[in-house]
Amino acid sequence: MQDVLSLAHVPPRDGRIVILTGAGISQESGLETFRDPDGIWAKVRVEDVATPEAFARDPDAVHAFYNMRRARHRTAAVAPNPAHLALARLEREWPGDMLIVTQNVDSLHERAGSTRLIHMHGVHSKARCNGCGHVVPWDGDMSTADECAGCGAPGGLRPHVVWFGEMPLELDRIQAALSTCDLFISIGTSGNVYPAAGFVKLVRRLGAAHTVEINLEPSRGASQFEESHYGTASTTVPAYVAALLAAAA
Repeated sequence: MQDVLSLAHVPPRDGRIVILTGAGISQESGLETFRDPDGIWAKVRVEDVATPEAFARDPDAVHAFYNMRRARHRTAAVAPNPAHLALARLEREWPGDMLIVTQNVDSLHERAGSTRLIHMHGVHSKARCNGCGHVVPWDGDMSTADECAGCGAPGGLRPHVVWFGEMPLELDRIQAALSTCDLFISIGTSGNVYPAAGFVKLVRRLGAAHTVEINLEPSRGASQFEESHYGTASTTVPAYVAALLAAAA
């Protein structure tokens, strides 16, 4: 277990921190990753459940997939782990500004207490109308029989997630935060999914932020980070947060 971490860099006490999180931070909460050899995309074809074309062709199949995912998140076995809780602590105690940008469509960050958060790939605990764009919370099953609360039309509700071929959400706000941050931390990401995989390069080109990777193992873009810490998220992230807060005290 990694109880003590030595930091290569500590930002100013009023510094701005941007944290990117990926599937690796939620894996220890009982959720499958998508791109591992035994992950979700090894079992289900992207083309069948995660594209606008799939929804147009067979909305029932798409709804069945996301209903299953939503039900999994409602089980008692899935809960925020120490990594999620550590980031919520950092938000509470860091004297400067902080933003979490997550690629995950689960709500574990919110359940841990984080509020300064952007879901760049959406979140499956919400529904969006394909017709009018109205977004509402949605924790139960979804079907083509459901009507939009905004326009009243049936059949157009879909999970509020970004599918393949669609643009991630709030990119302008994310890029603005990246361009002015003092510390950029990437946690639990593979380095394979763009545009998130390019954030570290963007940060280094636009500003003077220090860059840190926290991961189970080096990501595809590991060489672009100035500092790295490897181990399970539930041990390494709390250790890093504790060291950062202690150094800034």
